[in-house]
Amino acid sequence: MIDVHRQAFKEEAYELLSELESSLLELEERPEDEELIGRVFRAMHTIKGSGAMFGFDDIAAFTHEVETIFDMVRNGKLKVTKKLVNLTLQARDLIKSMLDGSDLGNGGDLDASFQIISGLRELAGEAPPEAPAEASDEPVAVPVASEATYRIRFIPGHHLFTCGSNPLTLLAELRDLGPCNVVAHTGGFPSLEEIDPEGCYVFWDIILTTSRGEDSIKDVFIFVEDDCEVKIEKIADYGPDADNADYKKLGEILLERGEISREEMDSVLGEQKRFGELAVSKGIVEQQSVMSALVEQQHVKEVRQAVQQAESASSIRVPAERLDVLVNLVGELVTVQARLTQTAASRGDAELVAIAEEVERLTGELRDSALNIRMLPIGSTFSKFKRLVRDLSSELGKEIEMTTDGAETELDKTVIEKLNDPMVHLIRNSLDHGIELPEVRQAAGKPRQGTVHLAAVHSGDSVLITITDDGAGLDKEAIRAKAVEKGLITATAELTDKELFNLIFAPGFSTAKKISSVSGRGVGMDVVKKAIEALRGSIDITSVRGEGATITVRIPLTLAIIESLLVKIGNDSFMIPLAMVDECVELTREDVARSHGRNLAHVRETLVPYIPLRERFRVAGNPPDIEQIVITQVNGTRVGFVVDNVIGEHQTVIKSLGRAYKNVEGISGATILGDGSVALILDVPQLVQSVEAEAA
Repeated sequence: MIDVHRQAFKEEAYELLSELESSLLELEERPEDEELIGRVFRAMHTIKGSGAMFGFDDIAAFTHEVETIFDMVRNGKLKVTKKLVNLTLQARDLIKSMLDGSDLGNGGDLDASFQIISGLRELAGEAPPEAPAEASDEPVAVPVASEATYRIRFIPGHHLFTCGSNPLTLLAELRDLGPCNVVAHTGGFPSLEEIDPEGCYVFWDIILTTSRGEDSIKDVFIFVEDDCEVKIEKIADYGPDADNADYKKLGEILLERGEISREEMDSVLGEQKRFGELAVSKGIVEQQSVMSALVEQQHVKEVRQAVQQAESASSIRVPAERLDVLVNLVGELVTVQARLTQTAASRGDAELVAIAEEVERLTGELRDSALNIRMLPIGSTFSKFKRLVRDLSSELGKEIEMTTDGAETELDKTVIEKLNDPMVHLIRNSLDHGIELPEVRQAAGKPRQGTVHLAAVHSGDSVLITITDDGAGLDKEAIRAKAVEKGLITATAELTDKELFNLIFAPGFSTAKKISSVSGRGVGMDVVKKAIEALRGSIDITSVRGEGATITVRIPLTLAIIESLLVKIGNDSFMIPLAMVDECVELTREDVARSHGRNLAHVRETLVPYIPLRERFRVAGNPPDIEQIVITQVNGTRVGFVVDNVIGEHQTVIKSLGRAYKNVEGISGATILGDGSVALILDVPQLVQSVEAEAA
C-alpha cells in the first residue's frame, strides 16, 4: 500500500507543480496579488507536508526552504521580484526532477539545490547554507507533523506590560501557524478606583489548527514563559486514523477545562434547556467562558468538515491505462452493436429490431460518456507554453507577452499529448521569426513588447487552435526565392498567398539567415505538418507583412471513435472522415468525356479536381455508369474522391494497421463493419499530397 500512496503523492505533486508554475508566471505580472501569493505558498506547503508523510524527505527538506521565503512574502516582510520568481521557477524544476528520479533513487542535484537556497536566503537577508557535502544515501529528514487542533489558555502575568512584552504580538504569531480563533476573557477588570494602568487583567483562549506541532506553539511563548501561565492541550487530530465522530458537547468542553464540576453539569442538563444559557443564568460560569467553548466547538467542526470534504471529493484519480482499456472495450461494443443492428434488419424480426435499436441507443450514450471521461481542458498545455515564451524571449533578447483564450476547451488526452511537440515548434518559430527585437519594433512604430496570442475553440467535431503574433509577418519574396533555389517551384510560377505560405512546410525549408539554438536548420515545420496530419488534422497560415501572422490548426476531438462516410469501390469498403466531407455529387460517363482526361468536375460553375480511387488503388472490374464524387476540404482546397457508391454515415472504431501495412500510402487505419468485413480508413491529406507530388 505504501507504493500506492507514494504514486498518489507523485501524481498530486505533478499537478501542484503545474499549478505552481502558472501561478508564478501570473505573480510576475501582478506581484501584489495576495491570492496568487497564497496559491504559491499552499502548493509548496502541501508538497512539503505530503512529501515528508510518504518518504520523500529530500523533497520536503528542499521545499521547506522555498515555503519559508513565501511565508515572509505572505506576511509582507519580503517583496515579489523577478529574481524571486526566477529562483522559485528553478526550485519548481528541481522538485520535478527529484520526483522524476525518485523511483531510481536519484536525490536531485545538490549543487543546484545549494545555489537556489543560497539565492533565496540572500533575498531574505539570511546567512547562506553550508556548502553541500558529498552525496549521502541518507536523506535529510524534515519533521512535519500531521494537522491537529490545540486548545491554548494564555494567562499573562499581571506585570507583563512592564517587561516590554505585547500579548497581541504573541497572538499574531500564533495566527501565522494556522487557522486560529481567539476569545478574550475580560471579567477580571477591577473598578476604576482599584485599576492599575500598567497591569494586565485580560487572558485569552486560543483554538489553533496547525501542522507545526506543539513545540512550535511553545516557541511562541519562549520569552514570556516565566511571566505567564500557558496551558496547551491537543483536542483533535485529522490524520487518516483520526476519530471523525461529532465533537464534544458544550458541557463536556467546560468540564474538561475545569470551568464546572460534574455535579454542576448534571444539574444544568436536568433543566432540558440550552446548556450555555442555563449555566450562565445559574451563575456557574461566566458568559465569556461559554463563548470560548462555543468557538472551540465550531472551530473543530469546521476543520473536520473541510478534511472530510477533501477526502470524499467529487472526483477520483484513475490511471490513464484503465481509461484506454475502457475506450477500447466500448469500441468493441460499438462494432458488435453494428453487427446486431445489421442482423436484426436482415431477419425482419420486429422484436429483435426493437432490441437492437435499444442497444444502439445505450451503446451511443456509453460511447459518448467514455470519450468524455478522457477529455481534458487544453489550458493545462497552454500553461506550459507560458513558461516557454518567458524563457525563450529572455534568451532571444526580446520582450514578449503571451495571452490565451479558450483554455477551458476540451480535447482527448491522447490528442493533447501528441499535440504538445508540434505546438512547441510553432510557438518557437513565432518568437524567433515573427516577433522583432524591441528596438526594431519601436522604429516601426510598434510597442516594444510583442504579443503571441494562443486561442482554442470548438468547431463541430474538431477544435481550432490559433497562434497569432503581431510581429513582422511572412516575407513572401524571401519564401519565393528560397523555393526557387530549392527547386520547389519555377521562377515564373504564379502562386496564391496560401500556396506560397504552404511552401514553408517543405522538408528542409528555412528562410533564416543564420542558424541559432532556436531555429534556422530547416527542421521542424515539415515535422509539424506530418504530426498534425497524423492526428487527422490540418494546418493553415495567413499573414500580412509588417502586421503579423496567424497559424490555424484544426484537430479532431478524439482519435478513438469518429464519424465517417462509408463508401464502396467494387467489393471493397472504405471510410472517409466525415469532418473533411463537404458534399457528394454524381459523375456520369458524359462528365468524364467532357473533361478530356483532366480529372476535373464542374460543380456549380466551379472546377473541382478529383482523384479516381478505383485507379489509384488498382481495384479490378468496371466502374458503374454513374459514380459518386465525395468532395472534401484539404488545407482550404476542395478535392474530390471518385467512388462507386456512397453507403452513408458510420460510427468508425479506429484500429491501427499491423507492422507490415503501417506505411501504406493513403491509408491511416481500418475498422470492422457490422458484417465482420474490414473497411480501410482513407488518409485524405496524404492522398492529395502524393497525387500533387506525382503531378509535379
